[in-house]
Amino acid sequence: MVQRRMKNYYEILEVNPKASKEVIEKAYRVLAKKYHPDLYTGEKKEYAERKIKELNAAYNILSDEFLREQYDSELKKENMEYTQNYYQGARERSNLKNNYQDARQKQVENSKQQRTKRPRVGTLGSMIELTKQLVHDLARSKEKRQKIKEMTKMDVIAIVLTIVVVILIGVILWFIPFTNGWMRELLFENPLFNWIGGLFS
Repeated sequence: MVQRRMKNYYEILEVNPKASKEVIEKAYRVLAKKYHPDLYTGEKKEYAERKIKELNAAYNILSDEFLREQYDSELKKENMEYTQNYYQGARERSNLKNNYQDARQKQVENSKQQRTKRPRVGTLGSMIELTKQLVHDLARSKEKRQKIKEMTKMDVIAIVLTIVVVILIGVILWFIPFTNGWMRELLFENPLFNWIGGLFS
């Protein structure tokens, strides 16, 4: 919560805080004449009335020696507190700024280190690093090894089943009169199959 500050009666009367009683009285008379409400109309008259009230309050305090002494003491105390709070706030803002800059600098340094440690994506270095990481993970994780074994078994079974199905389809096509000629041509007259047959003969 922002603390409301005291009105500075010296500023209201436009005099120096060390001004004499006579100077204060003269300043009051000049300003009271200048802001007399009868000289204005409308909004300016309302402003002049507020200004006259401030001038009267300031003059009543500053023209009385005892009240002025008390007021000066309170004003001095408030100014000291305000100054202390201001510098404390400035120190806190400076600390926050320094902390932010330090954190930002660390973040920049960390990102630089990561960039120097990690090869760029799509390069041979990144492929090697990824392979190393995968091998490392596989070596440490039994569950992953087990999963890979299961996946390998499933792949082998799928390959065997595919071969069996292809052979069955070939046998079925061989015995169908409509596709028998095509199968004979594929197996016996195709240069690729003749070359593969030559390897095993």
